[in-house]
Amino acid sequence: MPYEHLRVVRDEPVTLRKKNRFPGFPKPSDVRQHGVQLQRSLTVVTEAPAEPGFDERRLLRIDVLEGFRPDALEVIPGLTVVSQEGRSVALLFSTEDALAVVDQRLTVLARDGNVTYANLLLAIRGFDSWTPADRTGPALAQLGLPDEDSSIVDVELWPIERNDERVRLVRAFEELLRAEHIETLDRLDKESLLMFKLRASAAQVDVLLRYRDVRLVDLPPSFRLDLQSLQLDINDLPDLDPVPDDAPGVCVLDTGIAAAHPLLVPAIGETGNFIEPGEPAADEDGHGTRVAGLALYGSMTDLLPDRFAPQLRLFAGKVFSNDGQDQTHFVEKAVEDAVRYFREEYGCKIFCLAYGDANKVYDGRHVRGLAYTLDRLSRELNILFVVPTGNLLSDEIPADALQTYPKYLSGSEFRLLDPATSINSLTVGGLAEFELDHQAQRFPERIETTPIARRNQPSPFTRSGPSVAGAVKPDFVAFGGNVARHHLRNGFAGQRLGVVSTSRNFADGRLFDDAPGTSFAAPQVAHLAATVLRFLPDASANMVRAILGAHARVPGETEILLAEDDELKLGLGGFGRVVTRHLFESDDDAVTLVAEDAIATDHHHFYELLLPDEFWQGRKRAREISVALAYSPTVKTTRIGYRSSKLSFNVVEAESLEQVSGWFNTNRVAAARKLAESAFANINATTRSKGTLQCATWTYKVSKDRRLFIVVTRKDEPWNPRPDISEPYSMAVTFRDLENADANLYVQVRQRLRQREQARVRNVR
Repeated sequence: MPYEHLRVVRDEPVTLRKKNRFPGFPKPSDVRQHGVQLQRSLTVVTEAPAEPGFDERRLLRIDVLEGFRPDALEVIPGLTVVSQEGRSVALLFSTEDALAVVDQRLTVLARDGNVTYANLLLAIRGFDSWTPADRTGPALAQLGLPDEDSSIVDVELWPIERNDERVRLVRAFEELLRAEHIETLDRLDKESLLMFKLRASAAQVDVLLRYRDVRLVDLPPSFRLDLQSLQLDINDLPDLDPVPDDAPGVCVLDTGIAAAHPLLVPAIGETGNFIEPGEPAADEDGHGTRVAGLALYGSMTDLLPDRFAPQLRLFAGKVFSNDGQDQTHFVEKAVEDAVRYFREEYGCKIFCLAYGDANKVYDGRHVRGLAYTLDRLSRELNILFVVPTGNLLSDEIPADALQTYPKYLSGSEFRLLDPATSINSLTVGGLAEFELDHQAQRFPERIETTPIARRNQPSPFTRSGPSVAGAVKPDFVAFGGNVARHHLRNGFAGQRLGVVSTSRNFADGRLFDDAPGTSFAAPQVAHLAATVLRFLPDASANMVRAILGAHARVPGETEILLAEDDELKLGLGGFGRVVTRHLFESDDDAVTLVAEDAIATDHHHFYELLLPDEFWQGRKRAREISVALAYSPTVKTTRIGYRSSKLSFNVVEAESLEQVSGWFNTNRVAAARKLAESAFANINATTRSKGTLQCATWTYKVSKDRRLFIVVTRKDEPWNPRPDISEPYSMAVTFRDLENADANLYVQVRQRLRQREQARVRNVR
């Protein structure tokens, strides 16, 4: 049953600030015992039956310290590095003689505590085998075979470098396929990619998973854009009711808009040209019309062909010329003129600026002009900008992207484009939605193209954060498109891998088209932001940001892909994709609390989470709490500390409010360090505190009574011109009982909040 989100107020302010420290990596405390444990793990591997392959060597998995170069192990004759899978796993071919040498060295290490190659052995954490589970791709693991008797699978072999060995490997694998009666559909042999497309039964796939030279077995790409959806006849569109004048508005700042498009007409409030005042705001490029459709409807894939029902008013300001090159005025001026007009005339609060300046790649230094303009206007006008991370151009995607994705996206040349660094705006990165491009749909039996990303993984062209001073960027991700490697043409393909939206060529019968880009991810988030205002019309821009942040989750496919690289996961995925299920209204088993306040410098605000006993009690199960804090400080580009004020929050377990207050009510740093944030957070306090939207999620599985408190802290930069003014902020908290479908949390929390408020009133009297 849907309910309004609940409002809460803080308990009391105190003073002082807390910092967390990263504990570092553990090292072997007992070298001899380390040698004993390594020898045991090696024995388990050598005593197991050897897997068949093109020669007699074993495939050895070695878990190493992060940063260790596995090539160093080749100093031992007979060890050959095959691959490094992640930052701490190396795969090597090993002869029996090499295994004997390693075993002998470990014997000496266990006995004496020192030995030749000791530095190598101490960097190793264990030996293992490459198992069938390791060879099972994520789609195959998640979905299983479509048909136990006959399914198409993509099999990747180890792309070993020596040509003579590679020839032998392929020949031996083809002999295996013939012996097992596995049908070969296609083959791809590139420098760092060796693949076979096969038709196999479940039993045959099991054989492949136990073959030494197989790196990975997975399902072929399956997600596609339905071509028929893009061919919808204009006469087949349903009649659309006009949007009421009092509906929330979303304003698109772009190349203009095709205002007569039948899906946009019912919602359009006003359009304006702010680079040539008085001239039409027509969109001759098509970019602005695509952005407008997504800002109005959100992701269109699920709406095709006839589920369109606009709920927002749509405004459009033309701030770029159609070719994007002929700019005779600063874009900052056009943007500011448009924003002030639509804010004053129509009360518009959500603005989508789907633009990235390719000449302004963030270099880690000061924030550039457009980002600064957005930060300044956000605070002054209480508005929210939504911007993209920017894209890599097609010729910027590395030729070896299939092998180096997603790591190549961390390169300095692939950082954010201005204005994506804007700290008071929402920056949106891209996710892949479709996997089959036009060629793959036409010829499914061939391997002409291979998608670089799988569904719900970062778009291969999305740019990476962070922003100034390490602020988490992007904030969110949404569908932005995909790219496929075309093996025959030795290039990239993107047809039918983009984002579907409204086309400026609707008069020619093309209501929709698709195009890739984070420019088309940003308006989907702008749509959600404006829709929040349908349910909370008086919410501030910071409140909208906080609510979106509290409902953001990293897609599982991205989580798996970047599980070993938290920095890149934040840099590409931010806080995740906004989940809409309980975004606008709470439910019995999913409750959102919202709060707004203003905090003085060097102070703390306290909030107790009045969670019902039912939430903590009962069987062991997953319970989730998410907290998001948003504020829009004054900014200054000529200072290292770009933000005038730094707000942060901690979630603390304590016995009482008095205990928490006691921990903070001191000026002694040593005393403040006694305070430890509640465990199980997905993003630590130091990392999230670098931005002006801060989000984290805690997952609790053990059942025990807990009292949780949120502590909000403010600390100013010395240059802050008005430290005497309290800094406004908004906060949203969501909690869900993930495995208790019968949970009735909302009513209990509402009752507790009413009791707390009644107690406050009595105390005042």
